[in-house]
Amino acid sequence: MTQADAVEVRDVVVRYGATTAVDGVSLNVPRGSVLALLGNNGAGKTSLLQVCEGFRRPDAGAVSVLGLDPVADHDELMPRIGIMLQSGGVYPWATASEILGLFASFAAHPLDTGMLLDRLGLRKVARTRWRRLSGGEQQRLALAVALVGRPELVFLDEPTAGMDTEARHTTWQLVEELRDDGVSVLLTTHLLDEAERLADRVVIVRSGVVAATGTPAELTAAAGIDLLEVRADAGLPISALAKRTDAKVSESSPGEYTIAGSMDSAAIAVVLSWFAEAGAHVTAVNTRRRTLEDVYLALTTPKALR
Repeated sequence: MTQADAVEVRDVVVRYGATTAVDGVSLNVPRGSVLALLGNNGAGKTSLLQVCEGFRRPDAGAVSVLGLDPVADHDELMPRIGIMLQSGGVYPWATASEILGLFASFAAHPLDTGMLLDRLGLRKVARTRWRRLSGGEQQRLALAVALVGRPELVFLDEPTAGMDTEARHTTWQLVEELRDDGVSVLLTTHLLDEAERLADRVVIVRSGVVAATGTPAELTAAAGIDLLEVRADAGLPISALAKRTDAKVSESSPGEYTIAGSMDSAAIAVVLSWFAEAGAHVTAVNTRRRTLEDVYLALTTPKALR
């Protein structure tokens, strides 16, 4: 493992009996970066996190976390990482303040618990028992617990599930600040806008294998343009244009033309050349590039459902 890598996963396999949950996955998280691990339920994300966190050995392959074996060196590794659980793991009758204080007591140099309560909007429920917190409040407390020990690496499993919009944006800001401070983050999420905003790199897994990897910009750029909008003279003979392209051509309103379909630069050139040949006075050209959500759905949705 290079010094730059907080996590390195190589050809990891995880099996549950005859079922292979993770089938030869490789990925790495450079220090001070955010990696988003995306995939449908059952894609193998949680199994992969459990291996990285040291809660189970892989059936094949190798994992290194902060230069350590997460199972063999578990006791040495745990003080250096933070883990945000989706639910449970705490005494339900303890208050938010008591829970956070308990986990702070485990750390050599914990963050100020009052600061975390304030930052995550938990001060008003500090004396409320866990079982009476809302789902979003429990999530925010779980995040505080993961951060209170000043970790070098944080595992965030669905960090903003159940949060309202304000809490979600506060969490995003915290994750960005962690990265700026040199903390590495490995997160799973079903919110594609969350991944697109936070992640330096994205790994999409499908049925236990890596379906795609890259920065959000790389993944969306590779998917290409899926809509071209051209403003020109009304009533042009677009049936002739339709014969030149595989995209769907329409005049949505007088002088407003939409060309919908996966288009590369050559296909766009064909369309614009046609307008020039038709002698059209083009006043505007707009494109819509596919989003990370478009890429994700294309890779993970069964063809029969598309």
